[in-house]
Amino acid sequence: MKHGGSRRKRLSLQSIFVVFVICAAGVGLLLTMAMLILRSVDTPKSDVDIFHRKENSVDYTRVLGDTDMDMETETETETTTEAETETDKETETETKTKTGSTSKQQCATVEEMGEDFKGSVWEESLRVRKLIQRHLDLNGASRVRNLPPEQFCRHGFVLGKSSEAGFGNEMYKILTGAALSVMLNRSLIIGQTRGKYPFGEYISYSNVSFTLEEVKHIWRRNGCVKKYGRHLVMRIDDFEKPTQTNVLCSNWRKWEQPIIWFQGTTDAVAAQFFLKNVHPEMKIAAYDLFGHPESLQGRPNVFGELMSVLISPSEDVEEAVNWVLGKGVDPDISLHMRMLTNRSVRVVQAALRCIRKVVDNLHKASRLKIVLVSDTPSFAKTIAANISEFAEVVHFDYKSFRGNISHDVNRLPSLEFRVRDWGPAPRWVAFVDFFLASRAKHAVVSGAFRRVGTTYAQLIAALAAAKSLGDNSTGLSFSFLSSFQSNLLRAGLRFQIGWGHVWNRFAGPLSCHNQSHQCAFTPLLPPAWWDGLWQSPIPRDISRLAAFGVHLSGFGTVDENRLQSFCSSKKESVKTVSIL
Repeated sequence: MKHGGSRRKRLSLQSIFVVFVICAAGVGLLLTMAMLILRSVDTPKSDVDIFHRKENSVDYTRVLGDTDMDMETETETETTTEAETETDKETETETKTKTGSTSKQQCATVEEMGEDFKGSVWEESLRVRKLIQRHLDLNGASRVRNLPPEQFCRHGFVLGKSSEAGFGNEMYKILTGAALSVMLNRSLIIGQTRGKYPFGEYISYSNVSFTLEEVKHIWRRNGCVKKYGRHLVMRIDDFEKPTQTNVLCSNWRKWEQPIIWFQGTTDAVAAQFFLKNVHPEMKIAAYDLFGHPESLQGRPNVFGELMSVLISPSEDVEEAVNWVLGKGVDPDISLHMRMLTNRSVRVVQAALRCIRKVVDNLHKASRLKIVLVSDTPSFAKTIAANISEFAEVVHFDYKSFRGNISHDVNRLPSLEFRVRDWGPAPRWVAFVDFFLASRAKHAVVSGAFRRVGTTYAQLIAALAAAKSLGDNSTGLSFSFLSSFQSNLLRAGLRFQIGWGHVWNRFAGPLSCHNQSHQCAFTPLLPPAWWDGLWQSPIPRDISRLAAFGVHLSGFGTVDENRLQSFCSSKKESVKTVSIL
């Protein structure tokens, strides 16, 4: 009896233990599901949310951070400030709350994050193309310069002005001006310096825009000041001064100044800040151009479509591009490698893996043509030897070119401190490479030693995609992909820093650590906010957004009530310059 009683007691304890394990597993599953649900619904819906939210196609598989610990001493490191450490703790607490786990947190690899961008954006891009064309029909220079004096004097303009620093950042300044002109229903002015367009010897600008000199001339001719009392005044808003900018708190469509200059817009982010503007009229205008930020699969190729109507290569640059291609067809794929003079073997391995993925997906019987561009010409020659085994490789050898542009290698001022960033080749080579790479018919792959998907690579892909999309297309067989070597992902995407970096909005705690080599589909329109399921901010961006009056959670959701309160108490900053 004693023996039997002990056995029943043990069985009872075992039963209790089994029930406990089952309950614990169920609670863990519920917490995991709650995290996914909470991440997708904790942002309040806007009162102007006129777009249907599309289902996210991400596979909700739990990805553990224990793969391929690939170390390399050349990986860039980051100094963590005390403020960032504190924010990290808050984010960790939020993560624990949502996942119910400290050791196995929900995360995604770059390739899983990129699945959102695998779908076609052709419908939305064609919609935006038509929107831009309608805008230019009404506000293009050819029509507006011939308006009756009274109408011209009431007309509004947006200035897009840049210097001749890095091409990608400076071109985004002009494109942001163009995007804002569409949102505000104004004409575009492209700023000149000493009578010359930015990079004017390498880029030809279309006739859809004005110069400031022309506007001043017509303003005087029409007697806007004397007859109508309308002074030519420019209002300046500086995006790089968060405490002063009105990008989130003011209704720019109500501004009465004839010219608006949105200053300091060096990437795709600034124009998309209007997606969170507190005024419904501004938010709707931003939605109309950029699409809904939560619908990552269907966001249009805005900057590619704007570039396609604003710029083209100059005759000298076109001559060099044609010299590379000869009488042959355009390349199928472009590979851009930003190497900063480095020659990492892992970078080559990751890039080759990505190129192979594109080649396999195209299923073409003929030998594909791949064009290589890089800030380190010697690296392009190195990787070409590997690619030539399965594809035809073309590369601009500027030392062998004898065209007009090669006779003057000093057209841009020499800035020695930028050589490592820009590359050792003459700066005009970057423009030849840009327009050469943007001829790709099917894909652009971006790889780098340190930071993948810079503004230069983004614009190459955007322009190539726009060119690949015909007006009557029923689809777009074009892809933008990012190639990451494993050592860049030891801390996930955390060290891919910089607001203009295409993967910055995915760099937070939802990015898995210790990933293997990645080849990920990449957005043609880099996101400016953290609305997608796998998007999460780094502490630096949480702190930066706070200066704009935005309270951003560790998972990227915006407290719109606090933003509205901030804007209500904020004094509007008005900075103007009188021109006439």
